[in-house]
Amino acid sequence: MTTPLEGGCRCGRVRYRASLEPMPKAYACHCLDCQTWSGSAFSVQVLLREDQLEVTGEPALFELTSADGQRISRQRACPVCFTRVYNTNSARPGMAALRAGTLDRSDELTLVAHIWTKRKLGGIDIPEGVPSWEEGAPPMEFMAALTRG
Repeated sequence: MTTPLEGGCRCGRVRYRASLEPMPKAYACHCLDCQTWSGSAFSVQVLLREDQLEVTGEPALFELTSADGQRISRQRACPVCFTRVYNTNSARPGMAALRAGTLDRSDELTLVAHIWTKRKLGGIDIPEGVPSWEEGAPPMEFMAALTRG
């Protein structure tokens, strides 16, 4: 039996459910945008198909075009408590990056990859053997890291 993953924003106005089994693997992004948006050293996400995500409530939408104009990021956040819940990106059509900390069961996640490590804050250590890339990862290698046993 598949146990749905559930989560949402801090105030509960925006909630989601995704039927995934097993628990997805998470990755950390150390880019400057993720540092700014999270207010922390990095952000942690899980990738899933956008059509697997059932959202209740009405998240606010913030769109940001990359400096080179090649990519549009669409951030979804609670319009009341401003929690970032997930985002989509024109470079990954049909995929959503769910903010791992919004999962009700976030403590069950395993961090298996790191991207944009050239922006990593000093003092953050990546364990040996964990896949990492100085910038964005090649799509096939990245997906392999997220799905390996």
